[in-house]
Amino acid sequence: MTQTIAPRVRMLVLLFLAVAGALLTGGAAPASAHAALTGSDPAQGVVVDKAPTQVSLTFSETVSLNDESLRVLDPKGTRVDTGKPSEVSGTTYAVQLHSGLPDGTYTVTYQVVSADSHPVAGAYTFSIGSPSETSVSVSDRTAGGGVVGWLYGFGRYLSYAGFIVLAGGAAFVLVCWQRGSGVRALQRLVVSGWVAMTAATLFLLLLRGSYTGSGKIGDIFDLALLGDVLQTKTGAALVSRLLLLAAAALFIAVLFGAYDKREGDEKRDLTFGLAIGGTVVAAGLAASWAMAEHASTGLQPGIAMPVDVLHLLAVATWLGGLTALLVALFRAPADRPVDTGAARRFSRLAFGSVLVVVATGTYQSWRQLGSWSAFTDTRYGQLLLVKIGLVALLVGIASISRRWTARLADTTVEEAAAASAPEKEHVTAPAATSDAAGQTSGGTGPDANGSGSSGSAPADTERAAQLARQRAAVDATRQKRLRNSDTGRSGLRRSVLAEAGVAVVVLAVTTVLTSTEPGRTEQEAAAANRSSSASSANSDPADSASGALTLDMSFDTGGTDGKGVVSVDLDPARTGPNEMHVYVTRPNGRAFDVPEVKVAFTLEAKKIGPLPVAPDHITTGHWSANGVQIPVAGEWEVAVTVRTSDIDQVTVSKNAQIG
Repeated sequence: MTQTIAPRVRMLVLLFLAVAGALLTGGAAPASAHAALTGSDPAQGVVVDKAPTQVSLTFSETVSLNDESLRVLDPKGTRVDTGKPSEVSGTTYAVQLHSGLPDGTYTVTYQVVSADSHPVAGAYTFSIGSPSETSVSVSDRTAGGGVVGWLYGFGRYLSYAGFIVLAGGAAFVLVCWQRGSGVRALQRLVVSGWVAMTAATLFLLLLRGSYTGSGKIGDIFDLALLGDVLQTKTGAALVSRLLLLAAAALFIAVLFGAYDKREGDEKRDLTFGLAIGGTVVAAGLAASWAMAEHASTGLQPGIAMPVDVLHLLAVATWLGGLTALLVALFRAPADRPVDTGAARRFSRLAFGSVLVVVATGTYQSWRQLGSWSAFTDTRYGQLLLVKIGLVALLVGIASISRRWTARLADTTVEEAAAASAPEKEHVTAPAATSDAAGQTSGGTGPDANGSGSSGSAPADTERAAQLARQRAAVDATRQKRLRNSDTGRSGLRRSVLAEAGVAVVVLAVTTVLTSTEPGRTEQEAAAANRSSSASSANSDPADSASGALTLDMSFDTGGTDGKGVVSVDLDPARTGPNEMHVYVTRPNGRAFDVPEVKVAFTLEAKKIGPLPVAPDHITTGHWSANGVQIPVAGEWEVAVTVRTSDIDQVTVSKNAQIG
């Protein structure tokens, strides 16, 4: 039986890892940041008359900085900041600039760590006097990406999976099937969860410094970076997790050691002690995520952290217990099968866990999204819709499992004993025959002096090995026949296997959600950016006097990820040379890098044009062109061609009075 079922369990494990890898690496994008830049001074794309003394950035939440967090580069790529950023107030941070900066376009880059542990990076430009060409390329500036980002994501997934198997498997044994503490397959499952979680935690500690910094493989083993990590909130959470895992090791030793040997009152007392101790350790492990990630920042953290702990415990009890039930159904020995009572107890436990997951998940969804539109307009909301659909599917399959549980026939002790009786006869008969042969055969039996033939030993050893292999094959066949004879048990195995397969995908989507910017934060940051841009435009007297023109046009190329808004700023919007800036954003207001943007000006009244302009790419979602010539005043058509892929492009246009 072991040889027959093991490949199916291994297949499930491979599916677990494959789906995780696919979802964790899907899109090839790094983990999204959870703090967003909501304002800056000087603002993005502005031209100031006088060189500023500092550059300040405002984020949607508090962030952590180091000497390299904020940098300002001149057109040649030379740093012009002092290298010592400081907190100005609340969520605003500034870096001082050298005095006497010449005219030209300057690039501001930032890489910080948000309060919920995720790296944030970006860049923008402003100009002093007048724009100029710059050698600084910031279009691909990201944080938490590359190989290190992928490894960090895999480590997070492995730690979640380990926690679910560890906590849920132990809960299944204590609450649903105490006889399972003596089943080797369950012991290996829970221990493997502990090993996976411990290894993943150490792995994350090593990766953390490089993940939030340079992103280089060589920095993984930099002890200086590790020392810095240990002083952060995330580092403290990971160290706390390791200490709690040491306590979990003691819990596992008792659960699968002394516990199985206890009976009566002693076992009941030990069950109570293990339940209390295990709950405390599991809650502490869950809190190591709540204290350092989404729940610790934003709206109502005092409520969100306990709710997050409950959510993680309920998920572990449900999915980890499901995994344990699957292993027990496939791998438990015939003399210790999963009985109807255990399956029904888990069914009730899983139902209660689902209710807790739904309640806490609803609160978390409201807290992270904030509006119905965030479901469709943000990546977090879209992933959440996928997760909700998968959970609904999982609950549907679970209802089928509950029906199979009701039909599950008990395998009684008498049936197990009757099934094993022929095996005993098979085992003892050859031994008796061998003994009798030894007594009657002169070549193998002892002689009168009590000595045996030296040539018989190898033959007896080979025959014993052959008999052992035969007995193992007979035993495997008998166990398979015993399991498959019960249609209720067979149906339950299939439905639980399907549940586990869907649970694998749910866990992977959940892991991606924890590293995705919440919809509420994304929409608030986009609104703040739009408000900041409008305020900057309205408050600049030079712009008002010169009649600067801004045109906003929505586009849809028809391809995947093909919707957005393109804005054209023309300054001073009069005849002669003009400065043009083009900004492309997604529907939620975030900067959108597309492969190509082209602009053309046409004056139909005088049959002029189209006059093509190919702006230079400055930074993410920003293109610029200087010296755009408008020969005469009139009602010009401004047409913008946006290409979002090799084959998907569209041209949108608006008319505006120029000159």
